[in-house]
Amino acid sequence: MMTSGTNVIQVTNVSPGSTSEQMRTLFGFLGTVEEMKLFPPDDSTMPVTSRVCFVKFRETESVGVSQHLTNTVFVDRALIVVPYAEGCQPTV
Repeated sequence: MMTSGTNVIQVTNVSPGSTSEQMRTLFGFLGTVEEMKLFPPDDSTMPVTSRVCFVKFRETESVGVSQHLTNTVFVDRALIVVPYAEGCQPTV
C-alpha cells in the first residue's frame, strides 16, 4: 500500500445516528487523534441521511491502518475511509 504522506482521513457514509464522540473513540484505537470534524455537527438541526467525518492523526501511519475499516459497519452503515489531501481541507 502506498503512503499518501497525509495524516488526515475522510470517512464517508457515516450514520446520522453516530456522534463525534463515538467517531473519536473508534479512530482513537488506531492512533492519536489530533483533530476531528463531523459534518453536519452533532448539534445541527438539518435532516441528514449521511454524515462525513475528517480525522487528523498525529502519525501518518494511522492513515493506512484506518483504511482497513472501510466496509466496517458502524451503527448501521458501512464506513468508507480514504486518505485526504491536506491542501484541500475544508475551512471551518
